[in-house]
Amino acid sequence: MAHNTIGKIIYETCNAIWDVFSSIHMPFPSTELFEQIAYDFEKLWKFPNCIACIESKHIRIKCPNNSGSMFYNYKGYFSVHLQGVCDAKYKFISVDIGAYGRQSDSGIFTESNIFKNLEAKSFNVPNYRPLPNTTTPMPFVLLGDQGYPLKEYLLRPYPFDKNLDSAKETFNYRLSKARRMIECTFGILVSKWRCLKTELQMNPEHVDIVIKTICLLHILSLIRRIDETLLEQVRRDSL
Repeated sequence: MAHNTIGKIIYETCNAIWDVFSSIHMPFPSTELFEQIAYDFEKLWKFPNCIACIESKHIRIKCPNNSGSMFYNYKGYFSVHLQGVCDAKYKFISVDIGAYGRQSDSGIFTESNIFKNLEAKSFNVPNYRPLPNTTTPMPFVLLGDQGYPLKEYLLRPYPFDKNLDSAKETFNYRLSKARRMIECTFGILVSKWRCLKTELQMNPEHVDIVIKTICLLHILSLIRRIDETLLEQVRRDSL
């Protein structure tokens, strides 16, 4: 079978997987989903009112024809960005793929659909809620690193220098501890799908659907792992 035929089959399969499963396992987030994620972040990582973590990762690709330096990033290779938003249990709730490798995290964020929905207040973010042991209502937020802008709905750490007081250092520690969920999610993704460790030999428009499908299959693999763990626990309890 010719290589181009195999490639066509792969892209058609990826499109079919995305069309069937994306609405089930990566739907538009609901208020109830965000409330559950906020509960998980507070319980697992001691960071209240957090609905997600956001980060961008470079996906290495071959140099597209007639692209100049648009895909050439500061790390010295050609790439597209995978901007991921994840919950407290390593699952993506939203992905945005295809931005030029030379773009910054903040630039990608401000051009993404998630930014437009957050700015329009149409992202189903829950209403303000007081932090533990307080009475002042505070917004629910996403957590990002220093590459992201500070917004009412997006927190980033204080600049790291020697003049931070203990309260700011504690805040940075708590934020970084919770925000590492997105770093771990990317780590699991790359370790599972080894093609992400090398240069993808395909055009950018094909890269988009392949990466979207990989992110979706990542969610399915986590669900299967959780189901297997529950079945094993039931088996042990029945012995």
